[in-house]
Parts: sequence; structure tokens; C-alpha cells
Amino acid sequence: MHLTLSSSQHDVPQKAKRLKLSTRDEINHNENHARASKIFAPFRTIGLISPTAVPFTSLPLGKTTFQITTSVGRSLQTYDLRRGLNLVFITRPQTPEPITATRAWQERICAAWGGEDGTSDRGVWVFSRGKKVGELENPPVFEENVEQILIFGNWVVGCCSTKIEVWKSATLEHYTTLEAPFSGLKGTGRHLTGGICNMPTYLNKLLAGREDGTIEIWNLSSNKLVYTILPAASDYGAVTAMQPTPAMSLLAIAYANGPLTIHDIRLDKEVIRLKSITDSAPVSSISFRTDGLGAGEDGRKSGVMATSSLSSGDVTFWDLNSGGRKMGMLPGAHSVPSSDQSGVSGGISKLEFLPGQAVLITSGLDNALKSWIFEEQVHSPIPRILHVRAGHAGPVSALEFLPPDSEGTEANGKWLMSASQDGTLWGWSLRRDGQSTELSQGNIQAKAKKRGLWGNSTQYQGPESLKAPKITCIASSLNRDGGIGALPGAQGIWNKANKSNGKIKSSAADSSMTGWESVVTGHEGNEFARTWFWGRKRAGRWAFPTGDGTEVKSVAVSPCGTFALIGSAGGSIDMFNLQSGMHRQRFPARLTQFQAKQLRLQQLQDEITLEDELDPKDNQKYRRGQGKHIKAVTGLAVDNLNRTVVSCGSDGKIKFWDFATGLLRHELDVGPMRVPLKLQFYRPSDLVAIGCSGGSIYVIDLQTKRIVRELQAHTSEACDFCFSSDGRWIVAACTDAVIRIWDLPTGHLIDASRLAQKCTAIALSNSGEFFATAREGNLGIDIWTNRTLFTSAPTRPISEDEIADLEGPTTSGEGGQNLLTASLSDSSEAALPDTAIPSMNQLSEDMITLSLVPKARWQTLLHLDLIRARNKPKSPPKAPQKAPFFLPSLHPSSSTTTPDPANALTNPTPPEPSSRILKTNLSTPSRPSSDPFTTFLHQSPPSSSTEPHPLVAHLVSLPPSAASLSISSLTPDELTAFVEILTRQLRLKRDFEVGQVWMSVFLKAHGDAVVGDGELADAVGEWREECRKEMERLGKLVRGGLGVVGFLRGGL
Repeated sequence: MHLTLSSSQHDVPQKAKRLKLSTRDEINHNENHARASKIFAPFRTIGLISPTAVPFTSLPLGKTTFQITTSVGRSLQTYDLRRGLNLVFITRPQTPEPITATRAWQERICAAWGGEDGTSDRGVWVFSRGKKVGELENPPVFEENVEQILIFGNWVVGCCSTKIEVWKSATLEHYTTLEAPFSGLKGTGRHLTGGICNMPTYLNKLLAGREDGTIEIWNLSSNKLVYTILPAASDYGAVTAMQPTPAMSLLAIAYANGPLTIHDIRLDKEVIRLKSITDSAPVSSISFRTDGLGAGEDGRKSGVMATSSLSSGDVTFWDLNSGGRKMGMLPGAHSVPSSDQSGVSGGISKLEFLPGQAVLITSGLDNALKSWIFEEQVHSPIPRILHVRAGHAGPVSALEFLPPDSEGTEANGKWLMSASQDGTLWGWSLRRDGQSTELSQGNIQAKAKKRGLWGNSTQYQGPESLKAPKITCIASSLNRDGGIGALPGAQGIWNKANKSNGKIKSSAADSSMTGWESVVTGHEGNEFARTWFWGRKRAGRWAFPTGDGTEVKSVAVSPCGTFALIGSAGGSIDMFNLQSGMHRQRFPARLTQFQAKQLRLQQLQDEITLEDELDPKDNQKYRRGQGKHIKAVTGLAVDNLNRTVVSCGSDGKIKFWDFATGLLRHELDVGPMRVPLKLQFYRPSDLVAIGCSGGSIYVIDLQTKRIVRELQAHTSEACDFCFSSDGRWIVAACTDAVIRIWDLPTGHLIDASRLAQKCTAIALSNSGEFFATAREGNLGIDIWTNRTLFTSAPTRPISEDEIADLEGPTTSGEGGQNLLTASLSDSSEAALPDTAIPSMNQLSEDMITLSLVPKARWQTLLHLDLIRARNKPKSPPKAPQKAPFFLPSLHPSSSTTTPDPANALTNPTPPEPSSRILKTNLSTPSRPSSDPFTTFLHQSPPSSSTEPHPLVAHLVSLPPSAASLSISSLTPDELTAFVEILTRQLRLKRDFEVGQVWMSVFLKAHGDAVVGDGELADAVGEWREECRKEMERLGKLVRGGLGVVGFLRGGL
């Protein structure tokens, strides 16, 4: 059955509103058409490796090359083990429903998909190298999802919840459906909890494990149940896993409440019974090592078995020789499922030994894929890690693009930091997926062994419990980051700053040469803010405590990268030095005993305030030690010059502190109806945005300390918001799953898009290229592209009724658009102007107007000689090699046959080949009279004094090389006329920057003629005088405007 996918909603844009200018512009707003976002376009989703419970599948390509395929929802990702688990394929198109099972088969991947509802669509698709190449025929009744796929012989078998579907592998046609009779009361015990498998050399035989502990043997050719293997005891419970052993006729069986057994299928006899597994962690995956090594005392025997569980992150290894024994355990191979409701996943979904290799592959619900290798020279029953591809194990809680450093960084806009509920901090590369990495938190395994937590993951007290708590806020500055260099000596991590000893203090002097930490994070329910090295991708040296011992609620880093500020749930604000870890300031400033006594005496005598510590321009007077927040500090920021600290709190106060003294300088009160929840600071414009309860966002000018804009999201609150890279927009993710964008100069809502789930965190790159969002409950991060980098930004206000329903990005990138594609995509709104402002060439005759010529074009004209020098070939072109004599010629003229004299007239000899490059002598004064440049140059100027010369429009339309050639080819009689046209254009105050470029090219080509010709020199001097007058006039206007602004600021 072939499915026809309907186009997504964002492919049918809705017509936008505009002002009613005529009957032609009337639009019917009652039509409810889906509209695409005018600013952001979906690109792709990053951070997903193995987030689902669908087991991976491996495909051998030769003896040493393997490809591992995992499911990421509705797509498959294939990794090459030989290349270090590098991503090589992502399947397209996406399946209509989530993928439920996968299987590799002859360089192809079979993927079963289906919904949770019984009436949902289902199917099995076949992919090859990331592309769909086939589809299995659906059964007549397809009500259950395929949970496991097995391919052997001529059969493709799909295991459902209670049924088994069989297809023919040659034609992909459905063959039959196997369904066992009722085995219990009201059909209980019919569920296939143990899956299916086949035994080598058993022709057409299929084994299925049931919920009641029985194992059925089916003959696929005759569609009959051949035999049923009963459990040794009735209390063993359901079959949870089955796997045939390398030995003939032996099958490994795991039960939910019973032991792990090795059963002889041919004799129906139990061969080995291993120690019982606890009920909390039943075995869900079994694999056997097939390279003939690993067992025995010296590791030279075969018979190694590995088991894992969905309820545990441990891998257990068994030696099946001499009755079987537990050989070793690999604790903490994957994360443990969280016992609370944080959403952190864990457990091992599948493990598999690669055929003939000492390599073990494991995948877990913690969104990780790992490969392990056994050492052959020194025998060890426990493997070591070989490769890791992983992501967040819990939903993303915070996002931030890496800021540029003081010298400008090549990675500007490339790196994205993300924090999750699993306590990890990741750095994602948007250019190369393989560079993404987790910031290390130290040797967790060594700490777990020291504290006795190694191997206790089933009690939810495994090594993962030693990681940092959930990260709630991030702040960073790369101006003092040390890069990838190492600090000298042994460096501990997250030392308590107030308990640092002399050895730790000595590292401050070393860090002055190598740099120090650049990232600070706050954690849920924890009173310490932790530091991180971004360049070294590991945890930092310090853990800064809050002043009152309460939970960290907000963090900030000064723009110089030296100081970190910590805001607590109790209202305290403390500042620490990132280099030394020492406490430097408290806001409000702490009073010493002497200062407190002096203040008390002064208050008792005449209530004299400390005038030398107060700003006389402030209307309110605050003494040292006063002005503390009485509730949680929800936001912090430091201005560009380290002079002012801005804080907001749950008490409804927005406070401005003196950075050096810790005194409160000013305060704004937005409560009690509004409670500040988050603060964002835009450094280039000194704008502070405060997100409050009730959906309000206040924009404050840091210089005047006044609210300049109030943005309202109606009834929904902003979960997160940020400034655009140019400071023109504020983008907010609201609780109603709508992303709203406001234009700050006008205060209008210019774009709004509703997603399927609300976003918990958003971030915009410093370059403006990418927009990142994290949706609630998702492990991945959605990346969007910015359309307005190559198209005009919308300014028309929209209403809440015009919110578009938008599909988010996908892992495969299907339906997404990269930066260039998004800018070139057609939209019905492109034909509609955003406003009703008429088109004008010049708003006023007193204003200098720039041209509409793209900046890249006139800059290319200015540096054309340099571009030509760079593009000049390094070596002359080489003649092509002669073809072998036995190859026929492609050109009849090159034939070696003797020409016929009779055909000499009708087929004359072709002329000798000549160069197709036109040889132009630029020094030749003559120019064809029909040349457009000459025609426009000799035309008289327009009668109107406000119209430009026709030559200007012609020059604007020429490409840079043609314009340079035309100017350089001017004859001596045309030079003066050309300069007069440029002077006239300068008097019109139009196309100012292009006129300057044309004059620069003219002087470079004809500078000698200007010196020798008096008339031409006078014309150039006249142009120079006009340019000087305009610059003086413009400078006078700018200085006057700056004076008015300074006066207004001083008055306020």
C-alpha cells in the first residue's frame, strides 16, 4: 500500500493584511489559511542519537566495517563504526508515524512504523543509503504495531503485540498471519513479550516467547504451530528475551521473575541455569561473543554472553563454560532511569557483539550509542569504551549561543550551548556534527568507586547521581577563556570558593597566563553556582555559594570575563572573581562593624546620610547596606563598562547597583501586579528586557533607567525570550506554544507562529543566522533559519487572529530550508507591501540619500584590481594530452583522411582556430559611437533640477567589471563632462556612496590627465568643494543632535 503524503500547512501561506488604498487591495480576512512565518523557516533538529526504545540494527560491510542504524522518531540515522560512529545517512522521507522496529538486511534497512491508536496508519518501508526503495504489502487487518522484525531465508517476519505477520522477501508480498489460540483466561498470556527469533539450520522454523512463559515453535511454510516449550516453573513469569547461542540447538531464555537459562531446543531440556535476576531489572537483551575469545581463566576460550536490562544501566558478562558463572559487570554503561518525574531516561535498549569482533555495541534510552572493545594482549573480562555518540538524556532546560570573544572569533554563531534536566552541559556545532561534545564533569566512575556507588544503579544511586543537578540558567563570556590549553599541575573541580586552601589559590597566578573559566551555571535546588572551561570542555575549579545559603536563581558574567554574579532565592547578590575564586562584592554592600557603629551614631544624632556615597541626581537616597531584594533574584546583568549591575526580583523591584561600591543607585517598581521572571541584556544598545508575569515584557534604557517599551502577550506568559542580533526584535516563546516577535522601534507584533508544543528555551545566534528552540519534553534542539538575512524584514503589525500554525524542524531536515533556500522561497505575501508608504527616491532635498546598489557590488568595484590579482591563475593553462591513436576523433576536421577535391567548394576548409578572448587596448581613445555609455554621456542633463543625469542610471545598472572598463575607457574629451555629471549628482545629494566610488575609480585611471589638464583640474576641484560643504553640513547636524541628546539625558 502506497501512501500519499499531503503537503504541510506552512506550504500554503496566507495573504497578509495591508492598509486599504484602493479596491484592488481589499483582502478577505475571514479565510482561515495557514500562513508560514515571515521571519523563521524550519531547518533541522540536532541532539538526537538514540532517544527511543527501538533497538538499533547493525549491518556488516565486509569483515571489519559495520554500519549501525538507530531510530530517532520518524527517521533513521546510520553511523559508520570504522569512522568513529560518524553519521553517514539520514533516511528520507519521514515515516507518517513513529518508527517501531528496524532490521538490516542485504545493505537495506526495513523500518516498521505505526501510531498508538488501533485505527492509525501502519506500514513497513525499505530504505537503502538513506532513500526509500520499497514498501511491504500491508496485511488485510493491520491493527497492531510491528515491534520486532526478523529476516531469514525467504521470509520477512514482523512480531506484533499478539500476532506474527509474515512476508515473502523476494516479492515483499504479505504471506500469512500467525496467531496462537487463547492460552489463558480471557486471552491472557497471549502477548509476545519475548519477541521472536530463529535457530540456525532450522529450516522455516520460528520461535516466539509469550507472556505466560511458553515458547512456541512455528513452521512458516505450513503456517502451523509445531511445538510449545513450557517453563520449568509456573512462577518464572513472562519471557523477556531470547537469543540463539553459537552452539547448535541451544537457546538463551530470560524470564521476568525467573533465572536465565540455556535450553536445548532439540531435546527440550535445560542445559544451564544461571543465578536469578531481581524483579526490578529483568534481562531484556542477550548477545554472544563469536570471536572465540574472552572466556576461561586466560581469556582464550569461547562462551562469553552479555546481558542487559531496560531498568538498569549495567552490562553483565557470563562465562558459560563449566556450568556457567558471572564473569564481570560493566556498571554505568548507560544512565539509569530517573526515579522522579524529571523526565530523564535511562536503561539499555539493546546490546550486540559484532560478528567475529571483540567489539560490543550498546544503545540506551539515555540518547546514547556506544561501542566497547576488549583488550586482547592483557586479558580483561570488562571492555573499555571505544566510541561514543550521545546527547541529552533529559529535556533541554536552557539554551545560549556562544558569545564572540574580544578579538572576534571564527566560531561566531557556530556553537550552541544547551543544558538539560539530566545535569549535563553540551556544546553543539552547527557546522560539523562530529564536533559536538559534552563538557566533562570529571571522572564520575572513580568517584562512584570511592563512595561505594559502583554497580548500584538498580537502586537509582549509580554514578549518574554524582553529576551536577539540573541546570536552570547559563551565563558566559569568552574574553578570558584559555582555549584548549591545559593548566599546569593537578586541578580539582568545583572546589568550594570559601574553603580554598593555599594550593588552590596558587592556581590563580597560573591561570593569568593560560586563562580561566568562561561559563557559569545555576542548578535547581542547589546553593552553589558552578564554573566551566569552554575551551577545555570540562568543569571548572570553583563552586560559588550564595550569600544566604539558599538556591541559586540567576547568574551573570561581566563582559570582561573576570567576575561572576550569583543571585539567590533569598534575595542576596554576590560577586566572585573567576580567576582566584575569591568573593569580591555583595549587593547591597556589606557593612563592617566600624561602619555600622558610625551609621548608628549618625542616625541617632541628626539622621545625616552619607552624601559622599550617594548620587545627587537620584530622587531616592539609599544608604550602604540598604536596598536588598526581599524575594528571589530572577535576573542579573552587567553593563559594558562594569559600572552598573541590573537585577530584578520576585518582589517586583528592578534595581540598578553601582558595580564598584555595591550601593543601590536607582529602583523601579513594577509590582504587585507584575512579577519579574527573567532578564535579558542587549549590550550594543544598553537595553534591558524584563519578562514579567501576565505576559508583559518591559524594555528599559540603561542610560535613562526608564521603561521605553511595554510588550504584551495577552493572557500567556513568556517562558523565555531574547533579543535579535541587531537589537531590532524581541523574540518570545510563550506558554500557549506561540513564538511571538515584536519590532522594538514601533512596538508592534510583526510575526507569530504556533507550534505543536510549547518551547521551554530559545536562543538567537550573534550572527543572526540561526534560531534555536527547545520544546517541552523533547531531547532534541530545533534549529531555524532567518529569512530576513536576504529578504526585507516585515514591519506590518499583525493581530492575534493571524497566528500561523507551524510545523517544527525534523531530524532528517525534510521540509526544512537552509539559509539560502529560505530566503529564495516564494511567498504570496512577498507581493504585498508591509506598509502603505509610497515609494520615494528621496524623502527630502536636504537629506543625503544613499543608493539602492548592493554593498557588495560597489565594494567590488572599489577593489577590482585586488580581486583580479587574487583570481589570476598561478600557472598557464596546459595543453590537453593527446588521445591514443585507436580512439576515434570527435571532430570531423581532425580526420586523417585525404579531402576530396570535388567537395572543396561545397565544404571549404575551416579557418584556423583563434582566441575567443577580445583583445582590448584601453589606451585607445576611440570608442564606438553606438556605445550606450557614450550615448548617455553626451546627452544633455534633464530640464528638472531634481532629476539625475541618465548616465547615472546606466552606470548603476552595470556590473562592477563593466563599470570599471567604461570609466577607464573615457577619452580626453569626455573626462570633464563625466566629472561635471558626478558634481551635479553630489549637489542633488543622491547616490552618495556610489558617486564616491566612481570618483575613486576615475582618479585611479585618469590621475595623470587631471594634473596636466587645467580645465579638468578645475572640474575636479569643484567636485571636491561640493563634497567638503556636504561633509561640514552633515557634521554640524550630527553635533547638534548629540548636544540635544546630551541635554535631554542630563535633564532626566
